[in-house]
Amino acid sequence: MNFDLVIRGGEVVDPGSGLLGRLDVGIRGGVIAAVDRALPSEGVGATLDAAGQFVTPGLFDLHTHVYWGATYWGIEPDPIAARTGVTTWLDAGTVGSYSFPGFRRHVVEGSQARVLALLNVSSIGLIAPTHEVANLDYCDLGLAHRIVEANRDVILGIKARIDANTTRGVGLEPLRLARKLADQVALPMMVHVAKAPPLLGDIFTLLRPGDILTHCFTGQDNRILEPDGRLKDFVRRAWDAGLVMDIGHGTGSFSYEVAERMLAEGMPPDVISTDAHQLSIQGPMFDMPTTLSKFLNLGMSLPDVIERATARPASAIRRPDLATLKPGAPADVAVLALEEGDYTFHDVFMNARPGKVRLAAKATVRAGKPMTPQPAPPRAPWAELPEHQRVR
Repeated sequence: MNFDLVIRGGEVVDPGSGLLGRLDVGIRGGVIAAVDRALPSEGVGATLDAAGQFVTPGLFDLHTHVYWGATYWGIEPDPIAARTGVTTWLDAGTVGSYSFPGFRRHVVEGSQARVLALLNVSSIGLIAPTHEVANLDYCDLGLAHRIVEANRDVILGIKARIDANTTRGVGLEPLRLARKLADQVALPMMVHVAKAPPLLGDIFTLLRPGDILTHCFTGQDNRILEPDGRLKDFVRRAWDAGLVMDIGHGTGSFSYEVAERMLAEGMPPDVISTDAHQLSIQGPMFDMPTTLSKFLNLGMSLPDVIERATARPASAIRRPDLATLKPGAPADVAVLALEEGDYTFHDVFMNARPGKVRLAAKATVRAGKPMTPQPAPPRAPWAELPEHQRVR
């Protein structure tokens, strides 16, 4: 059997497909051709030595902002992908109907990393920091429906940011419109929560099984916990019914207090994502390996953490063909090292927690080809972290 590339000697961790153990991964024609012990060395084009490291499906980040050069939040995916193991980036509503054609040509088709999208219910998307749904004239459902139907290979859901800043007096109406659009196109809806109003209980009346609540462990007004630390009853019912709970770390949405409480209750998040954007990549989020490391140091196992950054996000947007090492799947692979030491991690409030391990990506393989490290592009001139989040 001939292979273009064999990743040898690593510990495969792919809980979603049940592939675990010291296995070689053989790649041919941009797809996974074989996963087995000691694949033959004859007819191999190239070898990647993964001894002492973990080999996982390419990481799948369910919440990112990658419409770079055209929006407030957008970053270039490839330079970060190459150094973090993230091969699939779901743009979480940076793009709206008016700007989707440019997004498709310049980001989706112009990136080596795979880029998929949630379409913002606002036709202007996230061209500015916020307020995109405050003018309901921008919520053009007819146009959005046509954009989805013409781009179903890329658009896998609908996004609405529902908080005090984005809505600015129009209440739940943008969410009602997003609900209507998601139902019309039969796709899941991702809803961002943060500062009230609207209130979390009112937001939950419009969520359905299979929808995604991002920033699920937020420490802001619309946190999922009661003042005494109990999980709100309506949150528990929706979660049990199939609502997907996604971290979306970002710069305003991950609280150690909430995370520790939920993990103590045996209720980890369904998905671990970064909310990678112009601010969050400066800290305290930084990148996917750092975000995953926070949960490892909170006591989650490596397989559980990896599953929440591979199979589970892929399932949440109905693409189980992605983020797997099953033969026949796209050859997207991450090689990760688990480094021991004394580390300090922070949530968005700069609450610190010590850690003894951290994940570091050693190689990113996309469609069978190792990604070449690239210099970090300059940050946008407006992308200044608030003083309290500047990690020294």
